[in-house]
Amino acid sequence: MSPQNPKINLAILGATGNVGRKFLEILEERNFPFVSLKLLASEKSSGKKIRFKGKEYTVEPAKKDSFKDIDLVLASAGGVISKELVPYAVKAGAVVIDNSSAYRMDKDVPLVVVDVNNDDLKKHKGIIANPNCTTAQLMPPLKALHKLAGLKRVIVSTYQSVSGAGKAAMDELTEQTKEHLSKDSYKSKEVNRQFAFNVIPHIDAFSSDGYTKEEIKVINESRKILGLPNLRITCTAVRVPVYIGHSESVNVELEKSVTREQIIEALRAMPCIEVIDDPNNSKYPMAIDTAGKDPVYVGRIRPDNSNPNTYNFWVVADNLRIGAALNAVRIAEVLLKEQLIKALA
Repeated sequence: MSPQNPKINLAILGATGNVGRKFLEILEERNFPFVSLKLLASEKSSGKKIRFKGKEYTVEPAKKDSFKDIDLVLASAGGVISKELVPYAVKAGAVVIDNSSAYRMDKDVPLVVVDVNNDDLKKHKGIIANPNCTTAQLMPPLKALHKLAGLKRVIVSTYQSVSGAGKAAMDELTEQTKEHLSKDSYKSKEVNRQFAFNVIPHIDAFSSDGYTKEEIKVINESRKILGLPNLRITCTAVRVPVYIGHSESVNVELEKSVTREQIIEALRAMPCIEVIDDPNNSKYPMAIDTAGKDPVYVGRIRPDNSNPNTYNFWVVADNLRIGAALNAVRIAEVLLKEQLIKALA
């Protein structure tokens, strides 16, 4: 196979889920090269027809022997399935970019956000982890500021859309909103709290120290991606009644003194960041404007007057794109460019 024409045999594990469908959308948008495509999902979804690039594909059940002759797998089927099937894909010779939490903190698995720590891809042993969606959009601005002035402490509060909990949660928000506005009583089917007209400071299970698993993911994954194992970072994760797009309020204490202008310049130097910061004209990033778009948007950049060398800013991104499918496809593009897939070696 010629590196100049790196067409590969591609599989998508979890093809019928929110992220799986977004994989297909972004692969088509970016004209990702492949010679064959296999769509894999649960037995329940087996047999479904999905049209992609003018051709109809039949979803196949994901099994241990599904990866023969596959070069690359984009996986978003949940941690349990990934733990079960990814080793078989690697054994069959494929490179797997996994969107679940199954391998993120494995010391032998690179955890990568493109443009932040691409060099870690060279260390892969068949599995590359895609970070939690909340972590993914946080990394580019933190990388820019660390390079500029060194990170001393980070405080992040997230405002996460219901799409992060899956399609059923999005449907739940719609039904709850309809019922609430019609004044009819409604019992949640998919969640134990009301999404509509509510803010829920609880995402994933609580640990013994009072943090949720979502918050712990942001803390641990940030340290790993940035290569800062002792970074002082804390997080509060909140679910809000928004369909798509996570927002984050970030407070960063820096090692060195820098100006707001220097920070904006450093942020704009990152390929994936777009700065929208004109508060006098009410211009700042909002989830409703960023859904369906690729960049990480940063705004409301201002000094924290309560602490020296400290700044506040607001980060917004489409969690299904930069936080999941887009980052995974961009990882795949880097693998092709650097010939880090066995079929290209």
